[in-house]
Amino acid sequence: MKKNKDYIFRSERLGFRNWNLNDIDPLQEINSDEKVMAFFPSLPTREQTREFIERMIKQFDDKGFCYFAVDKLENNEFIGFIGLSEQTYKAEFTPCIDLGWRIKSKEWNKGYATEGAKKCLDYAFNELKLETIYSVAPKVNTKSIHIMEKIGLTKQYEFEHPLLITNERLRTCVLYNSQRK
Repeated sequence: MKKNKDYIFRSERLGFRNWNLNDIDPLQEINSDEKVMAFFPSLPTREQTREFIERMIKQFDDKGFCYFAVDKLENNEFIGFIGLSEQTYKAEFTPCIDLGWRIKSKEWNKGYATEGAKKCLDYAFNELKLETIYSVAPKVNTKSIHIMEKIGLTKQYEFEHPLLITNERLRTCVLYNSQRK
């Protein structure tokens, strides 16, 4: 494991970086954890994980942001992703920039998602000069909703997510946002 990684930015305990293809297996491990993926309709395949990483690399190259690969600074251990991604599914508020996260379950309840999401908001508003950041979660995902509220996002409304419309448990989602001050 490399001692010094080139991070785009850091928070107190986390380093945020672009992806590389060496991240496929560690992310696939996270994507295969049913606890982590409890609020998604299915577990991604290894090929879908590769496609996600390739899409994030391209998005970063094109736009200067993505759902960043995140490492703990204390040991450079990859723990998941936190960041920003363009969403274009058909909804009243899209296209938009979404703030999202996915952290390995053994790292939950340590404040990483909250710390990282705050840092990504700061990066979005102060470095990228974006005007509005959104965040979406199924209404049943109370842990993610709690993080959204903790970092100061404001609830806008509930909506039927077009990509989850056939999933009765997940289709009703909440939309939160924050605007640059």
